[in-house]
Amino acid sequence: MYQIDLAQAEQQLLKLVEAATNGEEVVITKNNQPIAKLVPIYAKNNRKAGSAKGLVWIADDFDEPLEENW
Repeated sequence: MYQIDLAQAEQQLLKLVEAATNGEEVVITKNNQPIAKLVPIYAKNNRKAGSAKGLVWIADDFDEPLEENW
C-alpha cells in the first residue's frame, strides 16, 4: 500500500494511476487522514480455464428438496 498526501497526489497523478494499474493500492490522505483509495478497475487475470478440474464436484442430490426442519 502506498500513502500520499493530497497536495503531492495532485502533482503525481500519472505516477499514481500507473502504480494502481500495476496492482498497487494507493491511499490519498489529507491532514494525515485517508480520504480516497486509488485501485485498478480490473485485476490481472492469472486464471486458466480448467485449472480446478477434479477439485470441484456436485453431489448427486444437489437439487433435491431440503428436509423440512433444515
